[in-house]
Amino acid sequence: MAMMATLNSGAPSMPLVGLGTWKSKPGEVAGAIHVAIEAGYRHIDCAAVYGNEKEVGSALAEEMAKGLKREDIFVTSKLWNTKHRAAYVKPALLQTLQDLRLGHLDLYLIHWPIALQAGDVPFPKHPDGTLVYDTVPFQETWAALEQCVEEGLVRHIGLSNFNSQQVDEVLGFCRIKPAVLQCECHPYLAQKELIGHCKSRGVVFEAYSPLGSPDRPWAKPGEPALLQDPKIEAIAKKYGKTTAQVLIRFQVDRGVVVIPKSVTPERIRANFDVFDFKLTEEDLAVLETFNRNWRACLPKITTASGEEKARDAAHPHYPWNIPY
Repeated sequence: MAMMATLNSGAPSMPLVGLGTWKSKPGEVAGAIHVAIEAGYRHIDCAAVYGNEKEVGSALAEEMAKGLKREDIFVTSKLWNTKHRAAYVKPALLQTLQDLRLGHLDLYLIHWPIALQAGDVPFPKHPDGTLVYDTVPFQETWAALEQCVEEGLVRHIGLSNFNSQQVDEVLGFCRIKPAVLQCECHPYLAQKELIGHCKSRGVVFEAYSPLGSPDRPWAKPGEPALLQDPKIEAIAKKYGKTTAQVLIRFQVDRGVVVIPKSVTPERIRANFDVFDFKLTEEDLAVLETFNRNWRACLPKITTASGEEKARDAAHPHYPWNIPY
């Protein structure tokens, strides 16, 4: 059985290694789910905006028909940026539950702190192509999520892509504490301070893109490539493991939940084969020294003058204007 994280309900209930489904295309994601369940995964990370929850739901239904029990699988989804207004929260969750063919979620996260214009268009735009933003107080969205917990639609609620100050803001007014903060995390963005911040507040930290998201559609030549880093390759060789396995174990050994994504059967299996070794304290410390605060998943735009900049940086809830 996979190692578990203890959420703030007190029970060890969240498997430390899960399957990510971002960028898993319809037509591929069902196969990935079947391979993952067979390999031992009991944690699936989803989101409405990924556009594949219906296929994930079909695959989960097939697995349950074969004997998988609902209580043995941990399923996460996320509230998209156009659904932050209170009136949109529960309908968005109900749509996700319908698509996933589930009666409840184990975890529902606010996907980003940045709200977009409310509605059913995932990326609403002005005529000039720029996004139409909204500014919704976190308290409005959170209160609606708390109501969903009380109605039994979701067991735990949490945050994604929030910074330390934003986490504290939610902790300051909430009735139900955020159970999890999910952010990009890998040795080039080690997040040591943010992980410590969460641990001190009883919030579980979860790492997405732990392999540096090499299949991100906006990757450019010359950008950092974690999986080809010779220093990480040397550590992997020492343990007789792949670079990807070391990057996943790096999170496990720090008590961080981690959700590598793949649709390739061999890689899905290999990414879960990380429970038969442990990194030394020295190797963990070395991997943390590779930090360069580099984000693979930073939405960018190119201005008319040709300058590249963070797309959402002017939004008042943009999370990365502070160190962590």
